[in-house]
Amino acid sequence: MMADLVTGFSAWLIDSPIRSARSHGSGHVKRSVGRVILRLQTADGLTGWGEAAPWAPFGNTAETALAALRHVLLPGLVGTDARRIGARMADCAGALAGHSDAKAAIEMALWDIAGKRLGAPVSELFGGLVRDSIPLSFSIADPDFDADMGRAREMFAQGHRILKIKTGFLDHAEDLRRLTVLREGLPGLDLRVDYNQGLAPYDALRKLRDVEAFAPTFIEQPVPRGQEATLAMLAAALDAPVLADESVTSPEEMLRAVREGFADAVSIKLMKSGGLIAGRAIDAIAAAAGAPSYGGTLWEGGIALAAAAHLLATLPNCTLGCEFYMPSYALVRDIVPDVLRAGGGVVQVPSGAGLGVEVDMDVLRSQAVESF
Repeated sequence: MMADLVTGFSAWLIDSPIRSARSHGSGHVKRSVGRVILRLQTADGLTGWGEAAPWAPFGNTAETALAALRHVLLPGLVGTDARRIGARMADCAGALAGHSDAKAAIEMALWDIAGKRLGAPVSELFGGLVRDSIPLSFSIADPDFDADMGRAREMFAQGHRILKIKTGFLDHAEDLRRLTVLREGLPGLDLRVDYNQGLAPYDALRKLRDVEAFAPTFIEQPVPRGQEATLAMLAAALDAPVLADESVTSPEEMLRAVREGFADAVSIKLMKSGGLIAGRAIDAIAAAAGAPSYGGTLWEGGIALAAAAHLLATLPNCTLGCEFYMPSYALVRDIVPDVLRAGGGVVQVPSGAGLGVEVDMDVLRSQAVESF
């Protein structure tokens, strides 16, 4: 048992450039992403990697995640049994409210250690794969739509058939124009629409009636978190399915979504749920209600997306694919080799022990802003 004790930790706050500008419903344009990379060590020398990729609309930043890890969560881990992952996450929940992204980083590092100890991929610890690969959805959100359309055509030619367009950061007429170009220019496209909470509740239905004419696979989070009554009205009024993202961050909120009928489908993100265990619980509730799940992301790189891929590939209910394209298509250079091997419209599930990732320490140090 002594060999399984957590004996040390390190963390790096990094800033990673992205290939093209991104604008979502909030209107903020991003050109780089801040993340926290975590390394845990055990008494017998095993190392587990985790990643926190916070997003300000959820109330956290990379800086707050680093502070939560440094001052509260990680000191309480030292000397505890790394095998007891559920107990460790209960400890984290009791030590600090919120900070789901920092807690997710700890949990994935613990699963990485557990898989390495057993010589098995994390997916096997969650019951085994139901799919070897996950359909890949690519999101476009560049304020320069011509550049975005060029990327979309290029990816379509490479075999990608799922595309999600970020709407609500431009005016409604421009959103409709972009949807028209996509529908006419890419026949057979599986088209999804994501407002990132960008619509005002009072006129959301009027605008979404127009969007519905483009037959989207789903419309994601059209109104802000806190407006679930409007979200339920939209889900009842629209023919297009409504997918909840910011409105469902926990199993308890998924249960509320089922009871109140404000979600036809749900986005599972480790950063908002706080880890794989809670993500699986959200999916189980959604599955019982007949609501399929989708693998969403914030700004994660290869470590966190490998963890999410291991989980989602074990969930029969996760039938809407995932958007795990950051390492392959968005980051200028990630700190891990591209273990997801995104291409041809799918993401591959890593097959190595644990999360199946190896960190390039030179790249990590080159992007580091702060560390301990």
